[in-house]
Amino acid sequence: MIGAGILAFTTLFAAVGPVDVAAIYAALTVHASAKKRAAMAAKAALVATAILLVIALFGSDLLGWLGVGLPALRIAGGALLMLVAVDMVFARHSGVTAPTPAESEEAEARADIAVFPIATPLIAGPGAIGATIVRMAEAHGDLRHQAAVIAALLAVMAVTYAFLVAASWVSRALGVTGLNAITRVLGVLLAALSVQFVLDGLAAAGHAR
Repeated sequence: MIGAGILAFTTLFAAVGPVDVAAIYAALTVHASAKKRAAMAAKAALVATAILLVIALFGSDLLGWLGVGLPALRIAGGALLMLVAVDMVFARHSGVTAPTPAESEEAEARADIAVFPIATPLIAGPGAIGATIVRMAEAHGDLRHQAAVIAALLAVMAVTYAFLVAASWVSRALGVTGLNAITRVLGVLLAALSVQFVLDGLAAAGHAR
């Protein structure tokens, strides 16, 4: 189960992108007080964790009710993660990995941006949701495997919270070049994971026939 937990942590860490989230958070909270930034970081982490836990516990059941099998889920999840990975490799922001221009404008006018856009869609975004559902579905009801995935999810959320708290320092220390370098490395890793998702889905679909 340690291997499953490590794999889940790696996938979720790359999908969430705590470093990217911290950089965007630092930019959106530049005029907020240290106390306000800390409070919003805690709120954002808690809300995002709640969203992903609900997805982890009930996402597979919902897809089952909709008649969506694990092979299709793996392929769809892989395709979605590949879109995120491409944005990361080219160090660009789209509506998948960052707020759209309209969302950013709305966020700048808000006094509290913890829930939107930080908790969602930045932390608990399409990539993280897809990765969570796929990793939980791969447990096939094994409670130990599921526990490992949830533990990995909580660990990623804890790391993300730490980056949010230290967002200003991280942004200053790494700079644009440093942030983009880390993002590109994580993007390559996520691209490989997304291809593996698709290959596993195709293989499972072939065996099912």
